[in-house]
Amino acid sequence: MKEMTPENAAPQQDVSEVRKVRLAKLAALTAEGRDPFEITTYDRTATAGGIRADYDAYEDKDVSVAGRLMSKRVMGKASFGHIADGDGELQLYFSRDDMGAENYQEFKKLDVGDIIGVKGKVFRTKTGEITVHVKEYTLLVKSLLPLPEKYHGLKDPELRYRQRYVDLISNPGVKEIFVKRSKIVSAIREYLDGQGFYEVETPVLGTLAGGANARPFITHHNTLDVDMYLRIATELNLKRCIVGGFDKVYEVGRIFRNEGMDPKHNPEFTTVEVYQAYTDYNGMMDLTENLIRHCAMKACGTLDITYQGEKLSFAGPWERLPMTEAVKRYVGMDFDSEPLGALIAEANAKGLELPADTTWGKALYEVFDNFVEDKLTGPVFITDYPVEVSPLAKKKPTDHRLTERFELFIACKELANAFSELNDPIDQRERFAAQMEAKAKGDEEAQPYDEDFITALEYGMPPTGGMGMGVDRLVMLLTDSYTIREVLLFPTMKPRA
Repeated sequence: MKEMTPENAAPQQDVSEVRKVRLAKLAALTAEGRDPFEITTYDRTATAGGIRADYDAYEDKDVSVAGRLMSKRVMGKASFGHIADGDGELQLYFSRDDMGAENYQEFKKLDVGDIIGVKGKVFRTKTGEITVHVKEYTLLVKSLLPLPEKYHGLKDPELRYRQRYVDLISNPGVKEIFVKRSKIVSAIREYLDGQGFYEVETPVLGTLAGGANARPFITHHNTLDVDMYLRIATELNLKRCIVGGFDKVYEVGRIFRNEGMDPKHNPEFTTVEVYQAYTDYNGMMDLTENLIRHCAMKACGTLDITYQGEKLSFAGPWERLPMTEAVKRYVGMDFDSEPLGALIAEANAKGLELPADTTWGKALYEVFDNFVEDKLTGPVFITDYPVEVSPLAKKKPTDHRLTERFELFIACKELANAFSELNDPIDQRERFAAQMEAKAKGDEEAQPYDEDFITALEYGMPPTGGMGMGVDRLVMLLTDSYTIREVLLFPTMKPRA
């Protein structure tokens, strides 16, 4: 018969009452000279996952394993439980005849959530379950708070994100997301290293926040007595590396933007930015396509995935679609031939509020942003962005209203952004000036004027292709996660009162 512990006897019991019971157990152990928090090490000879993966090698062998007690079922003279360690769960079998009456009675006082070490022989039960027949156990850590009830787990999303440690313990699928994330980040480095890129590190703090159109976080450096900004991109420093003679560089870096929060955005997130001399945005499209394929194979073992019920294939080649063509295809507006005034009127009739003096490029981008993005299942590279929204990209030689820039869209989400990098210091100076004018008119996301970066360009930067990709969004895609909070171990949360 199952032993009724305080938690399973009264699931609705107040957590504070359970904690009191467990504190009393800890006090009793300590009084007997058996304080589990004094234990510093435990010699393990196997893991749960290792035993399950290679049972033949462990069958009838003595092992020592350790982990968290996830379940306990007491049935008179014998009991079963499950232990979870870093790579899986394993069944345990406890017998009074083997352990002795006194030790068995002590075992029955264990609580689900306690961390224990056990020694015993590996066998398979009549039902086929791989199990350790426990000869002795050691209480390594006393858990003072109860885990969520096994069959319901921790379900409240906000509580899951606030107490990710409990989420990881009680919801095994969550841990798998972060195992995949680790594989994806490793795959990014593996691919780029294999292509001859050098990984570098650039400052998180700076006196300017450039490389993207975004609001920064501001802090203060006490020794220098200056305000500083957490970086909103790694771009400008990486391009300084190209000026300095690196032909291929990248950085996997944490980025900070003082902006809104939604299923696709968190104030701090991870990107990979890649810069390669003597190539352009076409070369970056090839690199991006191959990089994502490499990550998909490493993390998922296939190029065909399902995201939120939508089947996606990463087999190539991926479509490359100019923005004007995308707007024409999905909205029916022809920015290549219709007069600007008529285009603005048509856009406003569809619900936008564009001023009469809106530029051609700004109008094109607003129509695309509002009416096209949510139709791009992809994978598709949207190319040739207007110069107004691309202050760091080279102009197209055939149409100076546009730049050699692309964004990659998969599952209606922007995943990567890339340019043929602007390396003309005169042009760059003019665009920084235009950004400052926009800032003076109230655009809080306009880029600052970076005189040192202009100086770097005046020394000469070779023709360069650059690409930035959201690592979190790639992980979302490859783990079928709807919200960015599912793929961040500790997402930003509003403090509780």
